[in-house]
Amino acid sequence: MTPVNPYDLLHRPPIREIGLQISSAESAHFGLSPGFCQLALMKTYRAQSAVTGTQALAMSRNSKGILEAYMKVYIGIDWSEKKHDICFMNDKGEVMLEKQIEHNLSGFIVFDQARRSLNIEVQDCYIGLETAHNALVDYLWEQGYTQITVLPPRAVKSAQGRFRQSGAKDDRWDAHLIADILRTDRHRFSMWKPDLALTRQIRAEVSFVGQLTKEQIRIGNRLRAALLRYYPGLVETFGTMEGLVFLAFVQVYPTIAEAHALDFEEFKAFLRSHHHTQLRTWPKLYASLHQDWPSPDPAVEAAYAPLAVSQAKILEQIVRSRTAALKRLEQLYQQHPDREIYDSLPMAGVYLSTALLAKLGDDRQRFPTPAVLQAVAGTCPVTDRSGKHLRTFFRHACDHEFRQIVQQWAGLTLESSPWAVVFYRAALARGLGHNDAIRRLANRWLEILWRIWMDAKPYDEKFHLAQHYLRTKSR
Repeated sequence: MTPVNPYDLLHRPPIREIGLQISSAESAHFGLSPGFCQLALMKTYRAQSAVTGTQALAMSRNSKGILEAYMKVYIGIDWSEKKHDICFMNDKGEVMLEKQIEHNLSGFIVFDQARRSLNIEVQDCYIGLETAHNALVDYLWEQGYTQITVLPPRAVKSAQGRFRQSGAKDDRWDAHLIADILRTDRHRFSMWKPDLALTRQIRAEVSFVGQLTKEQIRIGNRLRAALLRYYPGLVETFGTMEGLVFLAFVQVYPTIAEAHALDFEEFKAFLRSHHHTQLRTWPKLYASLHQDWPSPDPAVEAAYAPLAVSQAKILEQIVRSRTAALKRLEQLYQQHPDREIYDSLPMAGVYLSTALLAKLGDDRQRFPTPAVLQAVAGTCPVTDRSGKHLRTFFRHACDHEFRQIVQQWAGLTLESSPWAVVFYRAALARGLGHNDAIRRLANRWLEILWRIWMDAKPYDEKFHLAQHYLRTKSR
């Protein structure tokens, strides 16, 4: 067989994409075997040297001694709950294959078969999509697709105008756009890597606890509003809406008449059966319950009492589920290799420690600088600078849940960290509001957290203060 000349390959006439075949005469002219001809387009690309800037052919020799050239393939996936649109694109921006698969194992296998039908190796695939929390991503990683990039939806949306000024779009076009963004701007995004299975479990539990907390507040507010409408004395007696004793009392004695019919011994028996341990408060609770509260209109009581009972039952289930979830979360947290780092954070507690752990994950390359972490969390502003013009804006494009978590933690550190108190008071003295000062404090804490997370060392406040003193002294 005539040996392959790389120069001829670089300057050969274009080969049609559809069919992926060339004529036997043309293949003979370039010294290619018929089997190689069918793979030539799929395996060839021009690689630009980072040193010389010249183009050359990326080649390797297979087991049969045939010289082959490998090309990168960019796969854009527009995902949804029931189906996924997929676009295979070569290094020149030409569409090789478009396909739609179902969101199930059979559909995932169809995707893998399509890749094999194009004779593309797994290591040559660069996949882009807009979420990492998807069963398809888990499947791809298990099958060896490690070059996965999760694109921010905002970046994909803003790129629509590059190709279509009309704004027209559909799922098939979105997959094409994602593949093309990956082809031209892959260097602007970080490769996605899955966290430890333990970290993913913690993240799921943290999300569940957060959802239950919101539901607990929402149902608690509704229960409070119903009781204030016809039975305000019960709210004043027990105070909190989340106490299991209070919720049980509402279900058993939902009206003023039923509560006033209790004598003290029966009241004590009820509290004892529901594990109320603060015995000294029992007489005070009983007296508050039997104060001369205004009697409600019978029609109002008849309307709201059943609602209060139903809401108390729902809230009780939410409170119990949240307590159980927090116990599971603590058990998982005790097993995590980074637990020592988050345990050292002042005033974080189990929930905030695990929430911060879930947001940062395990991959240290995910946040290469503290500025990236601060931007994702939304604690740093957006700067608009041009010539002598300089303005800063509140950052809206961020992980809002992350910002709420880190600001909650920053607010709690005012109770134990002296430097945090000094920083907060200095911000107030400059005329900033409470929320702005807390957000700036959170921004400073994130910089510290990033440092100890990268170094895998626990937080030491004395060391931090000493380093801060040395930096300020050298200025």
